[in-house]
Amino acid sequence: MADIQEHKATVIKYVKNVNTAALDGLAKNYALVLSNKDSQYVASGDEAERITVRENFLKKKLGLTNSDADLDAAVVAVGETMKDDRFKSRLAYYYILADKYNKLDMFIK
Repeated sequence: MADIQEHKATVIKYVKNVNTAALDGLAKNYALVLSNKDSQYVASGDEAERITVRENFLKKKLGLTNSDADLDAAVVAVGETMKDDRFKSRLAYYYILADKYNKLDMFIK
């Protein structure tokens, strides 16, 4: 099972200028999810997983009201960005999405 530092390292691998305060806040927010081997990774090829990311993270957590098609395209794009990783860190996935929609400030306490 990956620890929080491994998930953070994955974010750094994909994002040039990481907002460490936002990353720490996001990691704290999702600590339970990241500690569970069944939920710490995003199965980006699974439609049900993409819907979960769209509904629970993008809409509920970030409060986005974009069309489902727009949000789905963003979720798929992150999967493409991370295609070299067999296991896609949920923390990295969520960070990249929050960054795309300029919502990282939500995670800074």
